Amino acid sequence: MKVAIVHDWLTGMRGGEKCLEVFSELFPKATLFTLVHMKGVMSDIIENMEIRTSFLQKFPNIEKRYRHYLPFMPKAIEQFDLTGYDLILSSSHCVAKGIKVPKDSLHICYCYTPMRYIWDMYEQYFGNSSFPTKIAMKFLRPYLQKWDVKSSKSVKYFIAISDNVKERIKRHYNRGSIVIYPPVDTDFYTPTTAYGSTCSPSRAKSRDSLLPTPYYLIVSAFAPYKRVDLAIETFNILGYPLKIIGRGQNERKLKKIARKNIEFLGWRDNNELKKYYQNCKALVFSGEEDFGIVPVEAQSCGKPVIAYKKGGALETIVDRETGIFFENQTVESLINTIKKFENIKFAGNVIRNNALKFSRKSFKDKIAEFIQSKISEKGFK
Repeated sequence: MKVAIVHDWLTGMRGGEKCLEVFSELFPKATLFTLVHMKGVMSDIIENMEIRTSFLQKFPNIEKRYRHYLPFMPKAIEQFDLTGYDLILSSSHCVAKGIKVPKDSLHICYCYTPMRYIWDMYEQYFGNSSFPTKIAMKFLRPYLQKWDVKSSKSVKYFIAISDNVKERIKRHYNRGSIVIYPPVDTDFYTPTTAYGSTCSPSRAKSRDSLLPTPYYLIVSAFAPYKRVDLAIETFNILGYPLKIIGRGQNERKLKKIARKNIEFLGWRDNNELKKYYQNCKALVFSGEEDFGIVPVEAQSCGKPVIAYKKGGALETIVDRETGIFFENQTVESLINTIKKFENIKFAGNVIRNNALKFSRKSFKDKIAEFIQSKISEKGFK
């Protein structure tokens, strides 16, 4: 059986790429098709795949500006020739599911979300854009929406990453789906030896010398919908120590508004990231996510999460047991919730046990079982 895996772009190891890594383990001889590949930034498992890129790879400054080429992406993904492939597994949050599917091929899509730029989060992405960009998107958005719906018809089976995304797939594509939650490496993200109470974090050495405690933590790309700005404005008022791990398009703006109690650490490797999880007072998660792997990683380390009460967080956090929710994306709402959090005692073992439901092994087993059942129905060997 000849297998093709299709992923939007390979520009960093985020949540979708951790799913892709498992797909690559399941089908190590598959061909991996993607719009753009920044060589050397992916895990060894992904880098060792046979990778084929689109014509966008040759565009000027593509590695930094690939998002600016959104109008070209539908055509770019359609240019791939998948003749002869029996199984097509698309890993999609943008255009990957729009691959041209040959007759008699089986197309299964693991869907992170229908394209959020043109549907649910259009205003978050383009509301504060320049006037020319707003005008361009006014005409481009209907075309992209029409293409997105039309291309969804090439998918035989949808797998959604959460009930939240399942509802969107039904609403935008009028298609059913099953839910298989994304993987979290709960074997790697573990608590410190003693973690009965999460309110007294231990100290651990890193390249920043001794991690000061207690501190709150954010781990996030700096995209508009992540609402890192909301957390910064809140901690500017509270004055509590806040450490931010991440980078992205809004970095300059965020650093400009942050006060001295807020520290930007850039991206960190997994070993360092684990130490920051283990030693924080709580993770702050102020955006709405389709699922949200970061809150589960923090819980896997026995740490509670302060999260916006919407999206995937509702499926991964147990209110007042593994974290606490704030109702509105306002500074006032987040401040009030943090003050409530300060008076609640959380048990690290309870938090850790909740995260184990989202283990990498569970994801791999469920994905493999589903795909194999559909392969058998199709009659492939």
